[in-house]
Amino acid sequence: MANSLWNTRGISYQGCAAQVLFFVFFFGSEYSILTIMAYDRYVAICQPLHYGSLLGSRACAQMAAAAWGAGFLNAVMETANTFSLPLCQGNAMDQFFCEIPHILKLSCSSSHLREIGLIVLIVALGFGCFIFIVVSYVQVFRAVLRMPSEQSRHKAFSTCLPHLAVVSLMVSTAIFAYLKPPSISSPSLDLVVAVLYSVVPPAVNPVIYSMRNQELKDALRKVFGYMLIQH
Repeated sequence: MANSLWNTRGISYQGCAAQVLFFVFFFGSEYSILTIMAYDRYVAICQPLHYGSLLGSRACAQMAAAAWGAGFLNAVMETANTFSLPLCQGNAMDQFFCEIPHILKLSCSSSHLREIGLIVLIVALGFGCFIFIVVSYVQVFRAVLRMPSEQSRHKAFSTCLPHLAVVSLMVSTAIFAYLKPPSISSPSLDLVVAVLYSVVPPAVNPVIYSMRNQELKDALRKVFGYMLIQH
């Protein structure tokens, strides 16, 4: 945002490190919270009588603290490992923000294998969270489909689908950004993919979740109805 306002394309070394730290921190924390939300949906639908004991205020606070703590620890390790490498391939990146894969391209040190190993570990943990989300929703959908009331099924699906939409968008774009084969990599494609996984999910989060709000739906209907009448 600052670069856009001052029409510049530069960032300081310390600013780049801070950007990596905050980006990895918020991205990892959001993904952890999305995993917790999948567990919340599972307990609410599959074990509703135990919801108060399993997900009380204390349990929610502990899980939230664990999500933010794990995200911060991950961000510190990623940032420290990335910026401990000597950058000997120049200081220009074909990206609109400091992204770890592009920073690694600027290093000619063999120790970047340590960073790749850390990324592989984090990807494995992320895949474990994804499997947990999938298994949770398999159980949720099995329970929902057994509900005798169509209204109950509709209410359960309306609770789960916004969360699934955010998870699908976030995971699919991040996987493509970090695991796409080098043969199809290009500066323009990397730019588009980076926007998809870093900008789009946070931007559509409020829209997706607020679509459950009946007052918002009624307001949108009035706006579109007024526009149609005017035309």
